[in-house]
Amino acid sequence: MIRNPILPGFNADPSICRVGEDYYIATSTFEWYPGVQIHHSRDLVNWTLVRRPLERKSQLDMRGNPDSCGVWAPCLSYADGLFWLVYTDVKRYDGNFKDAHNYIVTSPTIEGNWPDPVYVNSSGFDPSLFHDEDGRKWFVNMQWNHRTESYGGAPKHPAFDGILLQQWDADTKMLKGPITNIFPGSPLGLVEAPHLFKRNGWYFLTTAEGGTGYDHAVTMARSRTIDGQYQLHPDTHLITSKGNPEAVLQRAGHGQYVETPDGDIYHTHLCSRPLSPHRRSPLGRETGLQKCVWKDDDWLYLAEGGLVPNVDVPAPTDAEPIAKPARIDYSFDGEKLPIDFQWLRTPEPDRIFSLTARPGCLRLIGRESIGSWFEQAIVARRQEHHRFRAETTLEAFAPDIYQQACGLTHYYNRHKFHALVVTLHEKLGRVVTIFSCPGDFPHGRMQFPAGSGVSIPEGPVELAMQIRDNDLQFSWRSSRTNYWETIGPVLDASVISDEGGRGEHGSFTGAFAGLFAFDTSGRTKTADFSRFSYEAIPG
Repeated sequence: MIRNPILPGFNADPSICRVGEDYYIATSTFEWYPGVQIHHSRDLVNWTLVRRPLERKSQLDMRGNPDSCGVWAPCLSYADGLFWLVYTDVKRYDGNFKDAHNYIVTSPTIEGNWPDPVYVNSSGFDPSLFHDEDGRKWFVNMQWNHRTESYGGAPKHPAFDGILLQQWDADTKMLKGPITNIFPGSPLGLVEAPHLFKRNGWYFLTTAEGGTGYDHAVTMARSRTIDGQYQLHPDTHLITSKGNPEAVLQRAGHGQYVETPDGDIYHTHLCSRPLSPHRRSPLGRETGLQKCVWKDDDWLYLAEGGLVPNVDVPAPTDAEPIAKPARIDYSFDGEKLPIDFQWLRTPEPDRIFSLTARPGCLRLIGRESIGSWFEQAIVARRQEHHRFRAETTLEAFAPDIYQQACGLTHYYNRHKFHALVVTLHEKLGRVVTIFSCPGDFPHGRMQFPAGSGVSIPEGPVELAMQIRDNDLQFSWRSSRTNYWETIGPVLDASVISDEGGRGEHGSFTGAFAGLFAFDTSGRTKTADFSRFSYEAIPG
């Protein structure tokens, strides 16, 4: 069986592509760098992260991009001996404008170095590329209308002004010909995320609708000609959890069709697993996969019936799930970060961290604050379990002033984080304390649940956080003791989620566990971390 979600933790907007026996899924990375996650599988059951191709300034520079902007909704396809990756770099979220720039980049391999992208247009986000049987290529994206009452956190249907179609000329690397608005969406509204495919003389269009909250859905339509008119599926939607609060997989929508070599049909979708009682999703929007069937009316349906996605889905082969280790211990003795880790926004990582300055350690270089949109030293990995423990050893950090700080963080964005902090206090000396920013409103004001903190001796110090569903507890120990000491109260971990702060449409990435350092004095104080561990807690 396929066990959903197949990509746990923040892996949104899945675009699936098959090349021979190999399957690839590309997902959104938003403001996290490098851009676009690509996972690989040969059985649809077991998936491995293999590449993030947007890794240079000439490919992607997100300094200044607001939270939940950056790389939206990549589309991965294969044609003419090349992988084609289409994506958006969104430069604004709040207010009426989006400023969404769309690009195409190609490569003969997934794992190799990808060249610089080609700019396409900026009329809207969620682009994709369809390779027709006659060799023509078609670019589709939603069109954004800024003359509405829709704004970040409160989407309204008129702003989602239909799906645009235009031909892409691969030789000139430019769009050409007329621009056609081929699909206004269903009555559910908020139409986005178009993907085209062709079968039995029909052009099928799948889109996402309803916003990426609890009314999200995969909508399907078809037409005999690529430019429409498109008629809606008999059920309007192919996949949705809308109106089914008891379903395990909520917020289901935004996905893509794929066939196996033997003709079995599957469809990806994003989803989330909210926790009660607040109905918040700290793992963000994850990737699911559903088995589908074609019926006599030439429409696609879920194989299990209905519209609600299933947790367990029949696999195309008898492949067994490969169990992942409950605990992963990361060392920093290589030339590159472990692949699970990312950082924020900047294409110049040498300015925020080094793996060679002190062999065996990750050195973070204190730059701007933990709430910056431009250059902050934070290195983190996704939260993949509702219950986990993360630990690190801080080998060296000698702050000269309270403006210099480093530590361990449960992080979502600049307004939603909890951090266990080592810094300097004028009277207590070097201390461990807590910074907490539990939501977007009213002003993203930081709180200090442990007050001035606890004095700690010089030398190495270990930091830990343990999360059980909605509860987070920080602890620490020095090299002179053998026991962990808790610090501060139990914190609300549920706000480190999509729905924390201003609600379900306010932000849509996912929670991370990681390391940070800042120096708002401008003196670039460094912090050396020798290890990091992530351990799933049963239950």
